[in-house]
Amino acid sequence: MSAIVNLDGRIVPPSEATVSVFDRGFLYGDSVYEVIRTYGLRPFELAAHLDRLAGSAARIGLELPWDAARVAREIAITIDASRGGDEEDPGGAPWNVRERYVRVMMTRGAGELGIDPALAVDPRAILIVRPLHGPPLAAYRDGVKACVVGVQRISPQAMDPAAKTGNYLNSVLAVREARAAGAYEALLLDRDGFVTEGSTSNVFCVRGGRLETPPLAIGILEGVTRGVVLGLAREAGVEVVEARLRPEELAAADEVFITSTVRELLPVTVFGDRVVGEGVPGPMYGRLHALFRARADATAR
Repeated sequence: MSAIVNLDGRIVPPSEATVSVFDRGFLYGDSVYEVIRTYGLRPFELAAHLDRLAGSAARIGLELPWDAARVAREIAITIDASRGGDEEDPGGAPWNVRERYVRVMMTRGAGELGIDPALAVDPRAILIVRPLHGPPLAAYRDGVKACVVGVQRISPQAMDPAAKTGNYLNSVLAVREARAAGAYEALLLDRDGFVTEGSTSNVFCVRGGRLETPPLAIGILEGVTRGVVLGLAREAGVEVVEARLRPEELAAADEVFITSTVRELLPVTVFGDRVVGEGVPGPMYGRLHALFRARADATAR
C-alpha cells in the first residue's frame, strides 16, 4: 500500500486525488494542517492535534469544513481503508513498522484569483494516509547530525508561529541547506542568534542534569510531542528549563535531541562539526524515550 486519500469524505486512490489549480492552499499556502501518527493503527494524541488544527484555523480566520468529531471519524475510516499491503522494512524501528502517517489538510477553497480571503468558496478537507516511514532503528541507536543553517526562523511579527499553515518554504530551504552540509536536521536561529527549532522538529538539550528547550515565546510552534516530553520529564522529577539557547550552548551540551510526531525523540550526536557529549545517545535521552515508548505502547493497546 502506497497511500490512500480522503477527499471531502470520499476515499480515492492517489491518482484520483485532485484539487483545483485555483485552490488557495495551492496558490497561497492558505491552509492549515496536522500530521498525526499511529501506534497499533490508533492515532496518538489525537485530541491535542485536533485542538491545534482548530487553533491554527482560528488564527488565520479559516472556517473548517469539518468539526473535530467529523475529522476523527474520517481519520478512522481512512486508516481502516489503508490496512494491508505493507512492505517489509528490515531496518525500521519496531514502533514504526506497519504504522500510519496521517496528514490532515484544510484549505480555504478556490475562487477568483486574488489574495482577498473573501474570494474563497467551498473549503476543502483532505486526508492522506500512507505507511509511516520513520527514521531507521540505527538512527535511534547511533544518533544523527544536526546543524545551524543560514535560513532564519520567520519573525513572529511576520507570521504567527502558533498557526500550523501550508507556508513551509522557509523550512524547505533550511532542509536543502542542511542536506548539502550532510546533516539530518536543520536548526534555525532567530534574528538575535538564538536557536528556535528544527525545520520540522523541536530541539532539546541536557546541561548539568537539566532538560532545556527554547520557550514558545521565542516564536516556535507548540509541538505536540514537545508537550508530551515536557510533561513526562516533569512527572519523572527532571528539572525542566524553557530558556533561550545560543548555538554554542547546544554544541557544549551533554546531550541534544529533537522531537516530532513521526520521529518521537531522536538523539543528535553530531552538532555542526562537533561531537555532542560522548558521541552516543545519552542517559537522559534514553530515560525520556523509554517513558515516551511506554505511553505510545499504551495507545497501541
